[in-house]
Amino acid sequence: MIRFLSTICAVLLVSLPARAEVDIQEVTSDSGLTAWLVEDHSIPFVALEIRFRGGASLDAPGKRGAINLMTALLEEGAADMDARGFARATEALASSFSFDVGDDALSVSARFLTENKEASVDLLRAALKEPRFDAEAIDRVREQVLSGIRSDAKDPNELASRAFDQIAFGDHPYATSLNGTEDSVTALTRADLLDAHRAVLARDRIYIGAVGDITPEQLAALMDELLAGLPAEGAPMPPRIEVDIPPGTTVVPFETPQSVAIFGHGGIAQDDPDYFTALVLNHVLGGGSFESRLMDEVRAKRGLTYGVYSYLAAKDLAEVYLGSISSANDRIAEAITVIRDEWEKAAAEGVSEAELQDAKTYITGAYPLRFDGNGPIARIMVGMQMLGLPIDYIATRNDRVEAVTLEDVTRVADELLDPDGLHFVVVGQPEGLETSPGN
Repeated sequence: MIRFLSTICAVLLVSLPARAEVDIQEVTSDSGLTAWLVEDHSIPFVALEIRFRGGASLDAPGKRGAINLMTALLEEGAADMDARGFARATEALASSFSFDVGDDALSVSARFLTENKEASVDLLRAALKEPRFDAEAIDRVREQVLSGIRSDAKDPNELASRAFDQIAFGDHPYATSLNGTEDSVTALTRADLLDAHRAVLARDRIYIGAVGDITPEQLAALMDELLAGLPAEGAPMPPRIEVDIPPGTTVVPFETPQSVAIFGHGGIAQDDPDYFTALVLNHVLGGGSFESRLMDEVRAKRGLTYGVYSYLAAKDLAEVYLGSISSANDRIAEAITVIRDEWEKAAAEGVSEAELQDAKTYITGAYPLRFDGNGPIARIMVGMQMLGLPIDYIATRNDRVEAVTLEDVTRVADELLDPDGLHFVVVGQPEGLETSPGN
C-alpha cells in the first residue's frame, strides 16, 4: 500500500501545472467509440475518465438504490478475484480505480502508469464486464449503504434537500435519494444488481476523456479492448421534466436549535444562450462567497447566518436555481425575508457595473485553476462532451463570460429571478414560520 500511494502521489505531483491552453484531439476507435484526448508524454502516466449517461436515474421501478449499490460493488471483486484479490492486484500495478454514480451518470476514473497500461486495462475491464457480486461483498456494502441512509434521516440538510426534491421533481427519479430507502436496499438481490449493471453500463451512452502518455492509436485500441464487449444499449432514459415549483414555504419539524433551509425555483439549462449571463448574475447575488449580496445582507450586516449561497443546478433532465442557509430558529424567518428582498431587488434592478466587472474578473480568473492535473482535465473533457460543447470550448469559454453586458444581466435577471415564486423548505423549529396552504 505504501508503494502504491507513494508512486501515485509522485506522479500526480509532477503532473499538476495549471494549464491555460489544452490541445484536445478527437479519437474514434474501430468499433465507433469516440474519446477526447490530450497527449502529454512528459511523464509515464495516463488518466482515463469514462461516464455512462443515465446514472442512478435508471433504477428500475421498486428497485431504488440498485445502481448505487451495484456501483459500489464494482471494485469488490471481478472475474477470478475476490475483493481482496482485486485490491492486491490494483496495488501491485500502482494503479487507481474509482467508481461513482450520480443522478445523471456513472463515472469511472482510472489512473495508471504507462508501463502497466495493458495489465491495468485488463483489470479495469474485469471490473466493468465481470463483477462478481459475491454474497459476502453484497452484505457488507449493503450495510454501509444502510448506515448512510440512517445517518441521512437524522441530518437536517439531507432532510431539506429530499423534501425540496420531492416538491420540484414529483414522481421523477430525481425526487428520491439515489441511495434508496432502508426497505428498497434491504430487498435488493444479486439478480437486481445484475439487471442494474446491464441498465447503465452500455455502449450507447459512453463518454471518454484521456490525458497523458498515450497516442491516439493506443487510445483507440484501448477503448475497444476495454468497452467493446459491453451491451449495445442500456435502459431507456427517464423523461425530461418541466419544473413547476409552487411558491411558498414547507416546514419540516425537527428538534434542533438551528433551522436549515433550501430555497429555489426553476433554473436555466447549460446550453441556453443566456447561461453565462445567469452565471455572472448568480455570482453577484449569491454565488460569490463573501462578496455576494446575500452574504453581505444576511451575514455581514445582520449576523443572521454563518453562510448563505445560491447556485445554478442544471441536471440532464431538469434545471433549478437553488440556495441554502442555516440560521437560529428565532432568526430564520428574518433571514428568509432578507433573501426574498434581495431576490426581488436583483430581479428589478439587475447589478451594477462594478459588480459585473468584479464577477467577470473572478469567474475568468478562477477557470484556469480547474486544469490542475491530468485527472481534472479528463473529467472536464467528459463533462464537455455530455453537454454537447464544442471541442474548442476551453479556449473560448472565458470569451463568452467577457461578452456578458450590463444590459444582458438586467434582462436575464428580469426573466430568470422569480421572488414571488421562491419556495423555502425549512427543517427545524422555526419561529414565525409555518407551512403555506397547499404545500
